[in-house]
Amino acid sequence: MFGDISALDLARLQFAFTVSAHIIFPAFTIGLASYLAVLNAMWLWTRDEAYLAVFEQWKTIFAVVFGMGVVSGVVMSYQFGTNWPVFADKVGPVLGPLMGYEVLSAFFLEAGFLGIMLFGRKRVGEGLHMLATAIVAGGTLLSAFWILSVNSWMQTPQGYSMNAQGQFIPEDWMAIIFNPSFPHRFLHMVLAAYLTTAFVVGATGAWHLLKDRTNRGARIMFSMAMWMALIVTPIQLFAGDSQGLNTLAYQPAKIAAIEGHFETHEQGRAPLILFGFPDEATSTTNYAIEIPLLGSLILTHSLDKPLIGLDAFPKADRPPALIVFWSFRIMVGVGLLMLLLGLWSGIARLKGRLYDWPWLHRAAVVMGPAGFLAVLCGWITTEVGRQPFTVYGLLRTADSDSALRADAVGYSLTAFVIIYFFVFGSGAFYALRLMSRTPEDHITIDEIGPTRTAGITPIAQAGE
Repeated sequence: MFGDISALDLARLQFAFTVSAHIIFPAFTIGLASYLAVLNAMWLWTRDEAYLAVFEQWKTIFAVVFGMGVVSGVVMSYQFGTNWPVFADKVGPVLGPLMGYEVLSAFFLEAGFLGIMLFGRKRVGEGLHMLATAIVAGGTLLSAFWILSVNSWMQTPQGYSMNAQGQFIPEDWMAIIFNPSFPHRFLHMVLAAYLTTAFVVGATGAWHLLKDRTNRGARIMFSMAMWMALIVTPIQLFAGDSQGLNTLAYQPAKIAAIEGHFETHEQGRAPLILFGFPDEATSTTNYAIEIPLLGSLILTHSLDKPLIGLDAFPKADRPPALIVFWSFRIMVGVGLLMLLLGLWSGIARLKGRLYDWPWLHRAAVVMGPAGFLAVLCGWITTEVGRQPFTVYGLLRTADSDSALRADAVGYSLTAFVIIYFFVFGSGAFYALRLMSRTPEDHITIDEIGPTRTAGITPIAQAGE
């Protein structure tokens, strides 16, 4: 049934599929948890029921997405035992404790206070409810901290020794946790999560503004999201540049593949290849569209520093250039579109047309999934660019898998695809249904108390 596809390739495809399905959920909940904390604080500060209505809408969506993230994350961990037991054995002494810390310190924190955030406003009081909401937000960031530390160590391993069985033994936990690529990748991922949430929230607000530009809750959503797009997107571009410089220092083969540079430029002065088709068989980038000198300026911030190409590495040690070349460009292209939308919203705000410029709102709706696309392309660039290693330069992917037959892995992959599309497709559909309802439809008397229900009615009619 699976032809000539090897068990290794099927195992890689299975993990790629499950991790891609999983990453979109934490990428959304990390930003959404912080957004909920800000909304709740604004409600307590201003007593404006519109903030409470928006909070109630998005807390329900958060609960749905959080649940899907938990389920998809549990599935991934089982694959370490079924498809990648050699990898689990070799890196277990290092990665096992780190993943355990994530569960004990972050997941338990999120799960323990999630119920209070969802149902506890009238039961524990507004102060403790605000604290619980902030703790959930902090828990999502702490979870990202540990997971990015795990993945970054696989990219830039340090702080370990090797025993006689070839296992990685921790020697310096601080060096392991704060490995060279971790600070750059953690910042880049958190900003990506915030932007992902901002564009989903902005698309939702824009959708409602297209139907009723006076809707107060929709105005709040759209305004806050566009502030995030305008301010954070430029910061993300600088964070991405910082990560690129770090990757050049520690994973030069990945950068060479990303840039489509097969030849080393000893004297610098490398061009920036905007588009092309890297061909590993001929070690050339076909149909390249180049800007002279700009590659060196971006990558080394100099015209004269040498820039290593893929010819400096054995072919067996090179990552698949075509995949990372295009996944990186899609990610950057989406980021530039985000920046343009943020600038457009800034112009609209200055002109007093933020809420009555339909083409801006239509563009925001179209850009709603942009953050997910950028995150997926970023992870493809990172993970495929690390190949052919699971632990960069030390443990090969081909030496990390199990002895399962190809059909066994293939059947489980098929089952994953079918179940994932049914379960998570249904969850995504339900989340979209929740977004399609106007914010005031999510609020009840129990949320604000009987003395304040009179303020609900004019939410949709009130202006900014």
